[in-house]
Amino acid sequence: MRKVATFFVGILVLISSISIAQNTQKPPLHGKHWMAITGKPLGATAGAMIFTQGGNAVDAACAMLAATATMWDVLSWGGETQALIYNPKTGKVIAINALGVAPTGATSEFFQDKGMNFPPATGPLAAVTPGTPGGLLTMLAEYGTMSLKQVLAPAMEMALGYPMEAQTAKQIENNKEEIRTWPYSKKVFLVNEGKDFEAPNPGQIFVQEDLYKTLQKLVQAEEQALKKKKSRKEAIYAAYDRFYKGDIADDFVKGVQEQGGLITKNDLANWKVYVEEPSHTNYKGIDVYKLQSWVQGPVMLQALNILENFDLKSMGYNSVQYINTVYQAMSLSFADRDFYYGDPYFGPEEPMKGLLSKDYAKLRMKEINAERNNPNIKPGDPYPFQGGVNPFKNYLEKWGNQVSAMEKVNTQSDAYQNAYLAGTTSIQTADEEGWVVSVTPSGGWVPAVIAGTTGVGLSQRMQSFVLTPEENPFNVVEPGKRPRATLTPSLALKEGKPFLSFAVQGGDTQDQNLLQFFLNVVEFGMTTQQAVEAANFNSYQLINSFGDHKSSPGEIDLNSDVSGYTRNKLSEMGYKIHVKDRTSGPINAIFFDRINNSFWGGSSNYGEDYGIGW
Repeated sequence: MRKVATFFVGILVLISSISIAQNTQKPPLHGKHWMAITGKPLGATAGAMIFTQGGNAVDAACAMLAATATMWDVLSWGGETQALIYNPKTGKVIAINALGVAPTGATSEFFQDKGMNFPPATGPLAAVTPGTPGGLLTMLAEYGTMSLKQVLAPAMEMALGYPMEAQTAKQIENNKEEIRTWPYSKKVFLVNEGKDFEAPNPGQIFVQEDLYKTLQKLVQAEEQALKKKKSRKEAIYAAYDRFYKGDIADDFVKGVQEQGGLITKNDLANWKVYVEEPSHTNYKGIDVYKLQSWVQGPVMLQALNILENFDLKSMGYNSVQYINTVYQAMSLSFADRDFYYGDPYFGPEEPMKGLLSKDYAKLRMKEINAERNNPNIKPGDPYPFQGGVNPFKNYLEKWGNQVSAMEKVNTQSDAYQNAYLAGTTSIQTADEEGWVVSVTPSGGWVPAVIAGTTGVGLSQRMQSFVLTPEENPFNVVEPGKRPRATLTPSLALKEGKPFLSFAVQGGDTQDQNLLQFFLNVVEFGMTTQQAVEAANFNSYQLINSFGDHKSSPGEIDLNSDVSGYTRNKLSEMGYKIHVKDRTSGPINAIFFDRINNSFWGGSSNYGEDYGIGW
C-alpha cells in the first residue's frame, strides 16, 4: 500500500512539473544592459528614456516613480514611497522609509469623538504627510547620477498632457460622486462635467497644470542652488526643502486645511526620510530582504522561516497539502503582523528579533494542522526568543475574543475587494553596473483629495492605524507616527549577488503573492514570467488593513486552474472557496542570470504592468 501511495505522489509531482512548464500569456523580458518594469506602459517608457540617456537604475526608478505618480497609477505625489536598493559598490541592501506620519491632532480620541472605530478611508482626514516627493528626492540625491530636471522631464511632459488610459478613466468615473465633493479634485478629474462620462475618456489628453507648476518649482529650486555653486546632491535637497518647508508647503497646507484636513506646516517640516537597515532572513542559502515592521514585509520572512521546515517540493505545486501548509504558515505570520507590527521609531519596541528567530518559527510550525484549516490561529509569543517577557499577554487573550467576535463581512463584495486589493504600484529596475531597485509606492489613489493649487493628491494611509491597543498596541494612531502599512518591496541575494528583485500591487495580498512567487521560482523551478503569472491563492484569514479591519478565517481565493479534486478536498478541510481567473498579483520581477550575465524580467498578465529591457 505504501508503494502505491508513493507512486501516486510521484505522478502528482510529475503532473505539477509538466503544468508549470507551459507557455506564458506574456513573453518573458530579456535585457543585457538594463531593465525597467512598472504598473503602466508609459511609466516603463519613462524609465527606458532615462536609461538611454545614461542614467543608472536609481535614476530610472525615480523617473518611473514620478511618471506613475503623475498618472495616478494607484498613487499620486502625496502618497508614500518604500524601496530596497542594492548598492554594488558596497554589496549591501539599503532600505528607504518614506512613509508619511499622522499629523498634529490625529489622536485616538479625535477619531473616537467623531464616532469612528478606525480613521476614515477617504477624505482629508485620511491623509498622512506626503512621502513620495521626499523618497524620490532622497534616493536620487544619495544613489542616482542625474539631475532632478533630467529625471522629472518625462513626468513634467505628462503633466502638460498625456493620453488617459482606460483603467484610470474608469476609476475616476466610478468615483465621480465623491470626487465632486472636493473642489480641487473636481477641477482636475471631471473634465467632461455634465456629460454621461465625466471623467477623461480613454485616449483623451489629460492635463494637470497645477501639478506641472509644482514640479517646475522643484526644478527651479535645483537650478537656483546650482547657480550658487551647490553640489548636485545639495541642489536636489534644495528642492526637498522647497516642498516640505517652502512655498509649496504653504500652498499644500492651505489646500489641506481649507478642506478639513489636519496637516500643518510643522508636520511637513519635521517629517524626514529614513535610510535604514532592512529586515532579513536566509531561506535555503538565499538571503531575502524586506523592510522593517512599519510595513508588513517581515511577514514573508516569518512565513519562509516556518516553511523551511517542510519539504514543499515533494508536496507538489498547488496540491492540497501544499495549499493547506502555506495557507496556515501565512495565517500564523499574519496573526503576528496584526498584533506586533508598528512604527519602530515609537514605543513600545516591536519584538522583531524574536519574531524572525528560526527557533520561534519551529515552535509556530507545530500549530499547522495537516488535516484541516485552523480558523483560530492567534499571535504567538516571540519575547522568550529574544530573552524577554511579553508585556501584552492580557491583550493577546482579548485579541482572540475580538477576532472571533468580528462582524461577518461579504469578502467578495466590490467594496471589500477594492479595499483588500487596492493601492500600490511596483517599480523594478536594474542596470549592468549592478544597481537594483525594488519600489512599492502608493497612496493618494483615486478618489483623492487634491491639496489646493498644488495638484498633489492626499494619501489615504491613516486608515491603517488602530484606535485601541487591544487590536495592536504597536500601531495606535499618534501624531508624528507612521501607520503600519502593507507596502512591501523585495530583494533576494544568492552568494552575495542579486538573485531576484520583486514586488506586487495590492493591499493585504502583497506578501501572500510575493511568498508564492518566491517559492514558485526557488522550489518549483519556474522562470520569472511563469512565476508572475502562476495560479496563486489568497487568504482572508488576517485582519484587513483597510476600512473596518475585518477578518474572514478559512476563506480562500483559488485560481480556476486548480482542479476540482483539490477544491473539494480543501472544502472538506474547512475552507470556504472562491474561484477566480487571475490570482497572481500583479507581480513584477527581475531574475539575475549569473551564467549568461543577463536579466530575465517578468511582468504579470494580471493588470496593465509593463516592462522594457535592453
